[in-house]
Amino acid sequence: MDILIGLLIIAVGAFCQSSCYVPINKIKNWSWESYWIVQGVFAWLVLPLLGALLAVPSGHCLCELFTAGQSFNVWMTIFFGILWGVGGLTFGLSMRYLGVALGQSIALGTCAGLGTVLGPVMLNIFYPEAGHLEKLTSAVIIGVIVTLAGIAIIGIAGNMKASSLSEEEKKAAVKDFNFPKGIAIALLAGFMSACFNVGLEFGSTLHFAETPDMYKTLPATFLVTLGGFVTNAIYCFYQNSKNKTWGDYRKGSVWGNNLVYCLIAGALWYSQFFGLSLGKGFLTESPALTTFAFCILMALNVTFSNVWGILLKEWKGCSQKTIVVLLAGIVVLIVSTFIPELLK
Repeated sequence: MDILIGLLIIAVGAFCQSSCYVPINKIKNWSWESYWIVQGVFAWLVLPLLGALLAVPSGHCLCELFTAGQSFNVWMTIFFGILWGVGGLTFGLSMRYLGVALGQSIALGTCAGLGTVLGPVMLNIFYPEAGHLEKLTSAVIIGVIVTLAGIAIIGIAGNMKASSLSEEEKKAAVKDFNFPKGIAIALLAGFMSACFNVGLEFGSTLHFAETPDMYKTLPATFLVTLGGFVTNAIYCFYQNSKNKTWGDYRKGSVWGNNLVYCLIAGALWYSQFFGLSLGKGFLTESPALTTFAFCILMALNVTFSNVWGILLKEWKGCSQKTIVVLLAGIVVLIVSTFIPELLK
């Protein structure tokens, strides 16, 4: 029962993340770089900090976790967060050129597979005596392969869509649609985004002994998103200067509206990793599922993003065959979330 609860919590977080681009459409008279960094203040700083405080027992403070004895893991967690920040930037661009459905599918699919495998591999390099590679059981590896197969099927559907629609139809569904450019950016986004889970692995010891299992990864989540915020802030402020869009922040008439929708978008985005932490707290009796949890989250993100893609009519005009291939990929992704438990 606990495993089912854990998977449901992760699914809710995935649904929220897949919905985070919807409120962004309500933001008025701001350039991409302006609203991206403002929603990032909530998504990568404020809310992760509040989440991390939940992991602090009475009589302690968060700073106690970041002591000299843990400094290497702290800085490695932040470092991989900085790398993940590059993925976050390109992730947003993949949505621009491919749409919500296909962009998230390719980027998150790459992130799911690499993130699951790279975490234990990187830890094994620095701590070979800890046996981190033992986490990559055959059940986990098969689960990753099935997940990537589902992503590949959705990618095929995306290619079929790109081939069958006219340029006008593509632009009607996704304004800046560019399949070759979007695929390249999405793959880069997925590779760099995988660093998020690597950061979580390095920060896995950053918790108090008294902290409940469901909150244990929240301090590491805050450090990863902190690193990502630095990367995104540098890029967005550079774009503000380059595009002369600093004036966006002085448009008092839209601040109320835009701040609300940036907060909603940030909260929806952060929900995925808050849900991941809570969900993993219910998966402790299944080490394979605990290791595979990040891949499950990404697979469900892809599933729900394609549901949104259908609702937002990004697949409008596609043939019935293309839709069937898309739905087949979604089904494979859903099945992949149960693979490690079925094969244990």
